Amino acid sequence: MPHFFHHLGLAAPLIQAPMAGAQDHRLAAAVCHSGGLGSLPAAMLSPTALHAELQALQAATSAPFNVNFFCHVSPTPDTERQARWHQALAPYYREAGLDGDNIPSGPGRVPFNHDSADVLEVFRPAVVSFHFGLPAPDLLARVKSWGSRVLSSATTVQEALWLEAQGADAVIAQGLEAGGHRGMFLTDDLSTQLGTFALLPQIVHAVNVPVIAAGGIATAGGVAAARALGAAGVQIGTAYLCSHEATTSALHRTALQSPAAQHTALTRLFSGRPARGIVNRLMRELGPLGEQAPAFPLATAGIAPLRAAAEARGSSDFTPLWSGQNATGARSLSAAEITHDFVNAWLKVA
Repeated sequence: MPHFFHHLGLAAPLIQAPMAGAQDHRLAAAVCHSGGLGSLPAAMLSPTALHAELQALQAATSAPFNVNFFCHVSPTPDTERQARWHQALAPYYREAGLDGDNIPSGPGRVPFNHDSADVLEVFRPAVVSFHFGLPAPDLLARVKSWGSRVLSSATTVQEALWLEAQGADAVIAQGLEAGGHRGMFLTDDLSTQLGTFALLPQIVHAVNVPVIAAGGIATAGGVAAARALGAAGVQIGTAYLCSHEATTSALHRTALQSPAAQHTALTRLFSGRPARGIVNRLMRELGPLGEQAPAFPLATAGIAPLRAAAEARGSSDFTPLWSGQNATGARSLSAAEITHDFVNAWLKVA
């Protein structure tokens, strides 16, 4: 097992992808108990909530775990763009019987900062991972001073090289198949994005740190392919979305296990950044990459009332149904069963 994973004591170098909105500490703990590296998504947690979740996770497992943060730059609100967004959403508000003249605004996620670091320092997790690059050098140095290993996602070779140069201990090669937000941070040009098995060997060749494959890995065959192409480990998300321990909603679970999951697309509509999810009404009618959406994460607030109203009616028309392109592994099993399958798949090709 590559050096990055040596001190973690895992059964195999398998990381459960952090999935904000679809899990809490319970999924992370179950994966940890089963020999993988469980992950806690912290991008949507206040410092108080983060402390509670970390406390619960530490009480549930003595195994090492990963805590994940976003490290985007908070945007300057653009009044004109926000007005276009409200104009695009107003008809849906009226249809739902909501006040279209008072569509909420505001950030949905806060980037990693010293308040989060103050909480994290108490727990000193074995691994801290980031999405959208890395935090400012002083914050990164603070995390490393605790002995935490640092991971971040790269969607291009250039991003991988940048992460290595800035001090990442390992790089996640996030292929275009992956569900949820693209980790891209050096460009917003989607034409630069590659599939996992095209991106992975290029990053392996370019950097001297371990590379973890992510995106579209849902079967033993996918694990074997990633390892054959030089992956030091795999990160798996969509396969855990229907696990017993996930907090994935009933509507989302139904979509994942239906033919609808065969059609995913990248969309900016739910947050302002490209993220992969199952195509639904909002994506079809506004166009998944519609330019109406304000910069990340300012789109989230306007969608929230529509989502709540639709879900109350049993509809996922305005729900971000995050999913990778291969949802065949999204089974209603315990996280332990899912983890054991992937651990065994890795060990078979050892």
